[in-house]
Amino acid sequence: MRPPRFPTDPDVRGFDRSAEAYERGRPGYPASAVAYLGRVLAIGPRRTVVELGSGTGKFTRALAPLGCALVAVEPTPGMRTVFARELPRVAVVPGAAESIPLPDGIADAVVAAQAFQWFRPRRALREIARVLRPGGGLGLVWNVRDESARWMREISRILGRHGRRGTSRERRWKAAIRRGDPPFHPLRERRFAHVQRATPEAVVDRFLSVSSIAVLPPPGRRQVAKEIRKVLRTDPATRGRSVVELPYVTEVYWTRLRR
Repeated sequence: MRPPRFPTDPDVRGFDRSAEAYERGRPGYPASAVAYLGRVLAIGPRRTVVELGSGTGKFTRALAPLGCALVAVEPTPGMRTVFARELPRVAVVPGAAESIPLPDGIADAVVAAQAFQWFRPRRALREIARVLRPGGGLGLVWNVRDESARWMREISRILGRHGRRGTSRERRWKAAIRRGDPPFHPLRERRFAHVQRATPEAVVDRFLSVSSIAVLPPPGRRQVAKEIRKVLRTDPATRGRSVVELPYVTEVYWTRLRR
């Protein structure tokens, strides 16, 4: 029997084969950002949270201290396999934001980290509204590279040369929420400083797991890894270091479904 397929952006398929690199290299999330989201969306014990595009469970682990019941939804088998290994006590089900395999009104909140830009926003928002209880909350989180460091800017240039450049995904999902179908309150935003400490090889894994790089054929990925290692080996801020500090800004967006 074939595994189910879900309507996902072609770049998302790269995550399927880069799941191990994603788990090794991607950063977690600052406790301050998670605590803030927990407060504004009233996430805590006796609350049910659905996480869309859960990946290998990076954000799921960050949510665990809030004490809520978690259900993870992830379309790619590779990501689900790593998730189940890392978080055996949390349910992860095959599904997509546009087709959530859960009943109506099950969730007090729906969250997505590093994922909402891949969704078809209007369809996804309708599905999110369906699984939310009246007045339920939606939280969207991204770790965004802070390119104030020269070596981070250079790595971004490498990624841009080898992978496809981003599109207007952010504008599309924000516009979908503003249109009010389904009716969400205006979107709110807060930002948090974040630092990931990683070995140089974990830094390489982190950038090989970028979607536009993960879909490259093996020779292309090897070339990207070679160029990133050269930056880490030669830049004064990273040269000779066994642990590298990667700066991020963690962006938190949230809203509630109108009653």
